[in-house]
Amino acid sequence: MAERKLTRKELVKRAGVGAAAVGLGGTAGLEKAFAFAGPHKYTHRDLKYSLAILQWVHFVPAYDKWLDNTYIKVWGQKNDCDVTIDHINNTELAARAAAEVAAQSGHDLFMFLNPRADLEDQVINHAPIVQEVNHRLKSKMNDLALKSTYNPKTKKYHGFSDGYVPDPVVWRHDLWNDVGESPATWDHVLKAAPKLKANGHPIGIGMSNELDSNMANIALMQCFGSYIQNAKHQPVINSKNTINVLNYMKQLYTTGMTNEIFGWNPASNNTYLYSGKGSLILNAISATRTPEQLGLPFSDDLWIWPIPAGPVQRLGLEHVMGVYVIWKFAKQKTLAMKYLADMEVFYKGHFLNSQFYNFPSWPQAVPNVGRYLSKDTHKPHGKYTILGRIAQRYTANLGYPGYANAAVSEIFNTSLIPSMFASVAQGKSTPEDAARAAQAQFSGIFKKWRDAGKM
Repeated sequence: MAERKLTRKELVKRAGVGAAAVGLGGTAGLEKAFAFAGPHKYTHRDLKYSLAILQWVHFVPAYDKWLDNTYIKVWGQKNDCDVTIDHINNTELAARAAAEVAAQSGHDLFMFLNPRADLEDQVINHAPIVQEVNHRLKSKMNDLALKSTYNPKTKKYHGFSDGYVPDPVVWRHDLWNDVGESPATWDHVLKAAPKLKANGHPIGIGMSNELDSNMANIALMQCFGSYIQNAKHQPVINSKNTINVLNYMKQLYTTGMTNEIFGWNPASNNTYLYSGKGSLILNAISATRTPEQLGLPFSDDLWIWPIPAGPVQRLGLEHVMGVYVIWKFAKQKTLAMKYLADMEVFYKGHFLNSQFYNFPSWPQAVPNVGRYLSKDTHKPHGKYTILGRIAQRYTANLGYPGYANAAVSEIFNTSLIPSMFASVAQGKSTPEDAARAAQAQFSGIFKKWRDAGKM
C-alpha cells in the first residue's frame, strides 16, 4: 500500500503517550503505553497498513516470543497496521541486506548487529527519529550509540540504534578456583591458561571470520592500546601496541587454547561453554541464561566480570550493537520511523523480556537499570549487577576512539582483524609483518571511503 503521509506535527500528536510499565512476558501496561493523547483518526475498518521488519533470531528465545506475540500485536492495533517480523540467523543478515539493496526492494525496517556506515547511500537520514526520541525522553542517546550511527562528515544518521549488548567475560569460577586464579587481568589469564588446559578446560576466544571473534579480538586490542583508527579517522593498526597484542594472543593460543577456535561461528563459544569444556569466553549473558534455563550443573559457577584489564586499559566493546535502518526504497518510511521512536521510548519491555540482554541506547528509556539487575535471583546472588558498570565504564564503540565509519564497517564485515590474529597465532606471519600488511590494506580501504566523501 502507499505510505500514509503524516506531518511531523501529526506524528508527534499521535505519539503522545503516558508512562509505560511493560512487565515480563505479559501485556500489562501496553494498552496504557500506546494510548494516544487524542482519538484515532482512522479505525481498522477504515484503513489498514502493513509494516515489514527483518531482524535476527535473538539468542534469548523468550524475547522473540514476547516481541512477536505481544508487543507488535498491541503496537499494530494502536497504529492501525499489521506488523510482521521475519527472523533470520545473524550469519545471514549481511547477505540478505545485500540482496535487498541489489533488488531495491525488501523490508521497511532492517536490523543489523553492528554499524553499517558503508550502506549510508541506501538508507534515509534517521535524524528525525533521534530528535523525536530526544524530545519525548527529554534526554539524549549515549555516546556509544551516537558514535555507532552518526557520520560527522556528512552530518547524517546512517542508522538508528535501539540498544546494545554489554560484553562481559564469562568464566567458570569453580575451574579457575581450582588453579588459584581469576581473570582480573590479561596477565592472570595467560598465567592460568596452561593450567586450565591441562585440566581439560581451555580458554575459548575465537579467531574466526565471524561476529564474536571480531568483537573479542578488537576488545583485546583496546586493552593493549591498539586501534584500527585514531580519533581523526586515520588507520593506525601498525603500532607497537598491535605487535604486543598479537604476540600475547599467539602465546595464549599456544599454551591455553585449541585449534577449533579458528573455525567458530557466532554460536560456537556458547556451545563450547555449555559442553562443560570451556573455562572462559567473551560473550553476552545469553551464555549464562541458557545454562540457567537448562539447569546445567555448573550454571551457578558461571560468573560475569568486566573484560580483564590490559597493560594500557580495561576497555571492551559491545557484544552486538542493535542498528535498524530504513531503506530509501522502503514503502512505509513514516510508519517505520514511528515504530522505532515508540520502541525506544518504551524500551523497558525490551530490556526485561530480553532478560537484561538488550540495554537501551537512551539511558532514560529504562531508568534505574541497576535496580532491576540487582533483583535477579540466580546464583551467585547479584551476579548480573555488574552489567550496569560494564555498560557504563568498560564499553566502547566499534571504531573507537573515532566513529564507526564506512572504512571500519568494511574492515569489520570482512573480518580482517580476526584474520590478522589467526595468521600470527598459526605461525603464518610474524606480528610485525601482520601489522604492516594490515596497515597497507586498511589504508586502501580508508582512502576509498574518503574519496567517496564519507569520511
